[in-house]
Amino acid sequence: MVTAVLDRARKAPGSRERAGDRLFRLIIAGFAGIILVAAAALAWQLARESASTWKTFGLSFLWTSTWDPVNEVFGALPFLYGTAVSSLLALLIAVPLGVGAAVFLTELAPKRLAEVLMFAIELLAAVPSVILGLMGIFILVPAMRALGAPYGVGMLTAGLILSFMILPYITTITREVLLTVPRPLKEAMYALGATRWEVVRGVSLPFARSGIIGAVFLSLGRALGETMAVTMVIGNTPKISASLLDPGYSMAAVIANELAEAASDAHLSALVAIGLTLMGVTIVVNGAARLMLRRLGSRK
Repeated sequence: MVTAVLDRARKAPGSRERAGDRLFRLIIAGFAGIILVAAAALAWQLARESASTWKTFGLSFLWTSTWDPVNEVFGALPFLYGTAVSSLLALLIAVPLGVGAAVFLTELAPKRLAEVLMFAIELLAAVPSVILGLMGIFILVPAMRALGAPYGVGMLTAGLILSFMILPYITTITREVLLTVPRPLKEAMYALGATRWEVVRGVSLPFARSGIIGAVFLSLGRALGETMAVTMVIGNTPKISASLLDPGYSMAAVIANELAEAASDAHLSALVAIGLTLMGVTIVVNGAARLMLRRLGSRK
């Protein structure tokens, strides 16, 4: 009897729907697999094109500071340093501003004002990076010279430009996460006599912590790979300096500046090796973000 019932269930129209679901799942998995294959193919191509650099310099390529295309001596440390410092500067500037703006738009601003401000913030995210680079050249560079920077271009200028670029991402994502905070939690705090600041500190920000961290790491990935705006204001000097007012260089900027003019195979291979390193850095950052979010989720 049970066998007959199971046979009728297999032949029922619902079984065809389940087969359709399986087909749909396979198709969608194939789409996702294409992305993985493309990323793996890109990494393999970069590794193949940069093999001669790794063979010649080994891992010391990553901590050598000499960049001399004429004598074919290459080291990526100045570019790693410039990328890391400019990106961290951008986060130090943009994260407090972005989170603060999101809290204001969510908790304090009238609805109409919040909509107008969000439109302006989203419009800022749509501005091409080259336009922001021009703004840096004509506004930030003279301002930095007035503040005592000898050239105006440098790490601090690049960090300021990057902070403008990632600010909309942090603000928008943080606001969307804050809007998901359950209203009864906040009303309960108000009923207990809490101030607005205490509600934000005790309920909204802890509830949205994972989303805020995700926004920060997403913005960091955006800052690490930015090319044009940074190239226009960082100074493009392959030297490591403790002063933020001195010129520097980033990995994306050196690739953009020298790839078309690489006169030797060794020079081209070194630039591709920097590209592979940049890809590896972004993978490590994304992996660290996922690990941190997973740990935060397990604590709840």
